[in-house]
Amino acid sequence: MLRHTLNLINTSKTHLNKRLVHANKRLCSPGAYDAEGKTTVNILNNETELGLMINGFSQVGFRLNNDLTVLGSMVIFPRSVLSWSVTNCDEITEESLSLLTILEPKLDILVVGTGDPQQDLSFYRKIIPFSRKYRIAFEVLPTEQACATFNFLSSEGRNIAGALIPPQTLTVDQDDELQTKLRYQNLYERE
Repeated sequence: MLRHTLNLINTSKTHLNKRLVHANKRLCSPGAYDAEGKTTVNILNNETELGLMINGFSQVGFRLNNDLTVLGSMVIFPRSVLSWSVTNCDEITEESLSLLTILEPKLDILVVGTGDPQQDLSFYRKIIPFSRKYRIAFEVLPTEQACATFNFLSSEGRNIAGALIPPQTLTVDQDDELQTKLRYQNLYERE
């Protein structure tokens, strides 16, 4: 009796699962839902009209969404990028940030990428007076988070700059390794 009941339950589950799969295929097919409120996904870094964005970084520099590679530190704006002669947080001074004080229109926010996470708070003692003097808001983050913050704020159309130092320590996961292999594979296939 118990075996018969279990067979009925398993048969019902299989029949129900087949119906759910059929219903899901119907809902996920192209054009299944084109009404108002349809959810869409845009990959910001592929939208060239949004301006420059940071696709990746390494210990030697940055890769932008227009396939440009910037070696070393950089100051990036939504439409342009400049090399920045700063190699660590100790070199960030009012003089190294002086370009940002003469820009028109004035910056909404400056995102500073410190490379690796900073434990030394003396860096903040230098940048806070600069921020107050020139009335430039700033966000100081490790470079990994600073890149994402810059991309997001830039995509919102904010008047933003990123002053970014490449990190010295990186965590590499399997996705990073796979992306690198695919990029090199595509590079060699084009020739």
